[in-house]
Amino acid sequence: MARVVVMGAGISGHTASTRLRSFLPKKHEVVVVSPNPQWNWVPSNVWVGVGTLEVKDVLFDLAPVYKKAGIVFKQAKVISIHPEGDKDSSSPYISVEYTEAGKVGHIEKVTYDYLVNSTGPKLNFAATPGLGPEGHSHSICWASHAEHAQKDFLAAIERMKKGQKQTFLIGMGHGMATCQGAAFEYIFNVEFEIRRRGLRDLANIVYLTNEYEVGDFGMGGMHLRRGGYYTHSKIFAESFYTEKGIKMITRAHVTKVEAGVAHYVNLADEEHKIEFDFAMLIPPFAGVGLTAFNKSGKEIKDTLFAPNGMMKVDADYTPKAYEEWKAADWPKFYQNQAYKNIFAVGIAFAPPHFISKPMKNSAGTMINPTPPRTGMPSGVMALAVAKTVASIIKHGGDQSKATFYSASMADIGAACVASAGKKFFTGRAAGITLHPIVPDYDRYPVFGRDPKLTTGEIGLGAHWIKIVIHHMFIWKAKLKPGWTLLPE
Repeated sequence: MARVVVMGAGISGHTASTRLRSFLPKKHEVVVVSPNPQWNWVPSNVWVGVGTLEVKDVLFDLAPVYKKAGIVFKQAKVISIHPEGDKDSSSPYISVEYTEAGKVGHIEKVTYDYLVNSTGPKLNFAATPGLGPEGHSHSICWASHAEHAQKDFLAAIERMKKGQKQTFLIGMGHGMATCQGAAFEYIFNVEFEIRRRGLRDLANIVYLTNEYEVGDFGMGGMHLRRGGYYTHSKIFAESFYTEKGIKMITRAHVTKVEAGVAHYVNLADEEHKIEFDFAMLIPPFAGVGLTAFNKSGKEIKDTLFAPNGMMKVDADYTPKAYEEWKAADWPKFYQNQAYKNIFAVGIAFAPPHFISKPMKNSAGTMINPTPPRTGMPSGVMALAVAKTVASIIKHGGDQSKATFYSASMADIGAACVASAGKKFFTGRAAGITLHPIVPDYDRYPVFGRDPKLTTGEIGLGAHWIKIVIHHMFIWKAKLKPGWTLLPE
């Protein structure tokens, strides 16, 4: 019997564990360790943040779903990884601390034969003083954050109803933040909700981003096929912001957030500040803070993790100039090379390099997006790892005989549907597809991506797709009938 332990129960972790359970005979054990008792469909947090959904609409309890599926669930956070065991045993294990009521603080060793790291990110609000729900801005990264944002957004709406002008600042809270797509969605939902209430003339809406140009999205921008011609995503995004009267501040790094004021510096070394009544600023991501020890108890954190705390996998981490990186340097199998029974998927794996060109001002402050790995890519790579681990187990642990399934971001595509307002007949969304995620100029020397598969449109149809996706993926995550037939 083999035991697979999955750390984390977000999109990538939930996909990995449920797919593993469906692939493996019952004699093998699948264990999920997550500090959160609920699963959150994160892409719909944007709607919670403006009050068009409630937090209950994007959450469900994990324990009943895992019990029905035959998955062992431990509500706990991982403290450390011991890939060689310790002086008492050679069995690899993770050390976990329970967060479940009645067990809080209890420490346990959870042994494994195979380990999948899908912890997601640490939301590094501390990187910018005053950033985040415990500071002076909001986030929609977690459902609870979105619920808090909703309360203050609706309060700002009430102030506008009384004739008070309001400034809404939305975007990136740090020069190295990612998830520009989430901020893109949120700002247009904010604008939509204000406009439909007839209050648009009282709102000053500002988008602040670390992108060199809007439409970069942490992927270096893209050329989108639209109606038989090609449009760069800069023009695609910029025209939408302009249409809605949204001001754009690019190439910016937020240095601190005070009550009602955000301070930032840009690539030109200019220092600015902007006053706001409501702010939603995405934080930078980091690893969740795990460490690792060898059999003798010596820390081997650098063996498993990159300096940002994310796990090293089968990527080329050799230092190179940005212009020297190749698509082939990205990981295919998400397997740690020091310990071949450990894998990492989603935001938990360390990218080998930036997709967007790294830039810094004369003070050395980095101001450029980091690579996005959320949503569809997380699910696709988790499925590939689940299939790989299942194949290894079915071959008795002999990796030379197993089939390894690739999901390199330089080979797979992605589809993104970004909401721009949630009303069934008047809502809109931006639908974007691209292939591959990481540009490959050897295969596609003109655009870096397949021009036939990289497209973008904005309209009502994409909005309906967004609604379908919301219900479809919650159905899938609850393991309802036919869930295995739905795509990642």
